[in-house]
Amino acid sequence: MHTVEATHTVQVETPGGRYPIHIGAGRLDAVADSIPADATAIAVVTNTTVGALYGARLRAALEATGKPLLTIELPDGEQYKTWESLDRIFDALLAAALDRKAVLVALGGGVVGDVCGFAASCYMRGIRFVQVPTTLLAQVDSSVGGKTAINHPRGKNMIGAFYQPLAVEIDPGVLATLPAREISAGLAEIVKYGMIADAEFFDWCESHVDALRALDGEAIRHAVRRSCELKAWVVSQDERESGLRAILNFGHTFGHAIESGLGYGHWLHGEAVGCGMVMAAELSARVAGLDAAAVDRIRALVRAIGCPVDPPGLGAARWLDLMRVDKKNEGRRIRYVLLPALGRAEVRAVDDDTVRPLLPGAAQS
Repeated sequence: MHTVEATHTVQVETPGGRYPIHIGAGRLDAVADSIPADATAIAVVTNTTVGALYGARLRAALEATGKPLLTIELPDGEQYKTWESLDRIFDALLAAALDRKAVLVALGGGVVGDVCGFAASCYMRGIRFVQVPTTLLAQVDSSVGGKTAINHPRGKNMIGAFYQPLAVEIDPGVLATLPAREISAGLAEIVKYGMIADAEFFDWCESHVDALRALDGEAIRHAVRRSCELKAWVVSQDERESGLRAILNFGHTFGHAIESGLGYGHWLHGEAVGCGMVMAAELSARVAGLDAAAVDRIRALVRAIGCPVDPPGLGAARWLDLMRVDKKNEGRRIRYVLLPALGRAEVRAVDDDTVRPLLPGAAQS
């Protein structure tokens, strides 16, 4: 028997929808609370790994609604964030004749959440869905804010839609089954919020890094809650990334190039972002006034959470080509999220000659 303990709620308010993020032990057993009474059916979208761990428990919770239940399992991995996975969902929904009042439930990490959300945005021109993130990275980042997408061989998350969920149900208890690499990948997105928007939170992360890596209950609850509060604040002001929301991509221009250049799944998304944040900090020191001590602190914290800090040698020309395939860019100019100081971020275009010395393998190009 699982007990639902005290729940902390963060509200997200955007033109595309107002919805709660529920954070608390046992929320996996309370997902039925977020299913509307008029839902005609529920389809749980998960992957083979998470489905084996938590699928039966979620289905048992959803049976309380009395709605017909369908489970759709995708292969596990970033390399399956594709048209084929999207089609697998559509095929199952159509085969079961689900209508416009059906509700999708995404049970999994960022890949499942993104693909399920994109499917929800498209199926019958849009049906409702609920996010139930099971990785630390998904709990603090990808499940919040309505970004949905699949990858393309030419770029990450290039095909998708802004589509808000009905609710986000976060149960920190499910993190206990995560491998250490996945914990480190999630911590990269957590410390990012301190770097871009809350210097005090950055300080807190530095002093609690051991507790965070050990999944200490109190530390994780605080980190998840503060991360969701900061992301909700940004998203509520800029749902479609026309301005402020772009700061959430700190480290991602470099990180996405690492993922694409090495092949999706070789590094975890959070690992690539962690390394990318170190590179972005070094660029910030060159062009935005970030002091050397702050760069050193960022590098040390990324290393301390268990993420790589040394980027792969793709060759400068390859790096630049990959970074040009980025949604922040305008024309052929590469725009980077930079830090003038810890806790403050801005977006600006930087010429290739300034960036090139930071790219490993530059001499190869």
